[in-house]
Amino acid sequence: MAGGALAEVIESRADGFKPGDLVFADTGWQEYATAPAAALTRLERAEPLSHLISLYTIPGLTAYFGLLKVGQAKAGETVVVSAAAGSVGSLVGQIARIKGCRVVGVAGGAEKCDWLVREIGFDAAVDYKAGDFHKALKAATPDGVDVYFDNVGGDVLEAMLFRMNERGRIACCGAVSQYDTATPRGVRGVPGLIVVRRLRMEGFIVHDFYDEAPTALADLRAWAASGQLKVQEDIIDGLENLPAALIGLLAGENRGKRMVRVVTDRQ
Repeated sequence: MAGGALAEVIESRADGFKPGDLVFADTGWQEYATAPAAALTRLERAEPLSHLISLYTIPGLTAYFGLLKVGQAKAGETVVVSAAAGSVGSLVGQIARIKGCRVVGVAGGAEKCDWLVREIGFDAAVDYKAGDFHKALKAATPDGVDVYFDNVGGDVLEAMLFRMNERGRIACCGAVSQYDTATPRGVRGVPGLIVVRRLRMEGFIVHDFYDEAPTALADLRAWAASGQLKVQEDIIDGLENLPAALIGLLAGENRGKRMVRVVTDRQ
């Protein structure tokens, strides 16, 4: 099973890597792996080590570039993010607040929505499971939406098209609502609302921006150190728990970045 991991180099035959180095790599679900040097990303040690997965690699960089480069969020604008209690979404909302935006999160369940507002600092949150989602979304975005960061696709994306302001931007990061269903569905309003409201809807991959990663990482580190950015982690222990952890992730059990700690001490 494929899967990215924070790993320690145990043995190296490649120049530039030595035992004890920390790397991010697609190791798969296992305790030990071999990989070519070109497939490894060296990481500077940080405390806690878990931040190297939850903030300083894919989730943090995805949130940063998707919001600021693709979404082009600006101070005073309204930003909505779906899967807002997840690893990327919770960071998107906080970065938007740091940049002076009004932030609305979409999440599943009253408890998650309360957490987003009370602890993470969102201005409002909408529970897509509560019923009459369109009405609740309209109430939470009385001035419309300038930037929508889409992690889910499906019904939520469709509803958001009707709330977008003219010249609004939609950053398409994922479509989690469609990953584990036997009945995937399209979205009404495409291309009609995109044309009429002159919207820009753009998909992206975080690797597109890796040449700008040093700037992003410097900002993320500074915001985390100052307390402006709260990093929520959901850590489960044990390699044997990986299947259940993935199933739970797709079911929306987690807050923040779900990770599995495979080993705690190397023998």
